[in-house]
Amino acid sequence: MPVFSPEVVAAVLHHMNDDHRDDNLLIARAFGDRNADAATMVDLDEHGGRWTYTAAGEKRELSVPWSTTIDERPEIRREIVVLYDRACAELGVEPRPH
Repeated sequence: MPVFSPEVVAAVLHHMNDDHRDDNLLIARAFGDRNADAATMVDLDEHGGRWTYTAAGEKRELSVPWSTTIDERPEIRREIVVLYDRACAELGVEPRPH
């Protein structure tokens, strides 16, 4: 049985894909392909997040593990922030304040 309800997952995906498109792209560039030009968060579970992205006209999939297994909704935000910070460090980008 999934840890997070479909409603929770849908709400997180909606938020990430509407309000944090640049963060999705940053994560795709850091952990997928530096040449990614678009990215969408498509799923998540207790182990990590999943994105699709395009690079060189090709659609690709990306799974990135959280820093730890999670089981509570507030932990999702924390882990996405951790991923964002790791992506910024990987790409040499100054992270915005949280």
